[in-house]
Amino acid sequence: MAERATPSADDVVVRAEGLVREFASGDAVLHVLRGLGITVRRGTFVAVTGRSGAGKTTLLNLLGGIDRPTAGRVETAGVPVSDLAEEELVRFRRERLGIVFQAACLIPMLSAAENVELPLRLRRAEAGDRDARVRDALAAVGLTSRIDHRPDELSGGEQQRVAIARALVTRPEVVLADEPTSQLDVETSRMVVGVLRAAVAEDGVTVVATSHDPVLLDAADELYALEDGLLVAGTVAARVHVPR
Repeated sequence: MAERATPSADDVVVRAEGLVREFASGDAVLHVLRGLGITVRRGTFVAVTGRSGAGKTTLLNLLGGIDRPTAGRVETAGVPVSDLAEEELVRFRRERLGIVFQAACLIPMLSAAENVELPLRLRRAEAGDRDARVRDALAAVGLTSRIDHRPDELSGGEQQRVAIARALVTRPEVVLADEPTSQLDVETSRMVVGVLRAAVAEDGVTVVATSHDPVLLDAADELYALEDGLLVAGTVAARVHVPR
């Protein structure tokens, strides 16, 4: 495998160095990440695979400032997120990130359109612009006919597609997606991965996604495996590419 060129500072949108994350478990300490490092170029689609419990969700939470490392440093979209106060983190996530959680995390009393519109409202986008962008985002994930439905009227896969539309509607610099296609059939997975790839190609979005889904892994520009608290790059990642 050819050695990768070192990206310039201007090309890097995510950088983690020496990431350690430990959790207390009774009298023991659970070592999830053990000095992990990763550099992600702007406008790329990066996939992280690995066995359940390997720490994939923990890694995304650290990159998005949802969790803090035991040791090490994280820079996302040029912001030292591991150093920010909580109020600054909230503003950073609202203005610079799109996040897709494993659970859709939709607001039950809001329709699909209102859930997708929420981050635009928080950014104080104009009403006309909000309406157009919400409709475009839901159309991209194939949910035009479900735009007025509330989460309890949607299937689990439809809820996840609403969550993906919500993450992309603000055209963020970085999207962190935790198992974004895990509840989708193969055909719908291909559609959603196509939407993510289009965001990368057309809007310059950087996507970092965790997954076991071959459809998503095959579409990534770069593939990593998380194993024993560290990342393994390239084709070696196939060793821990296991279906759910």
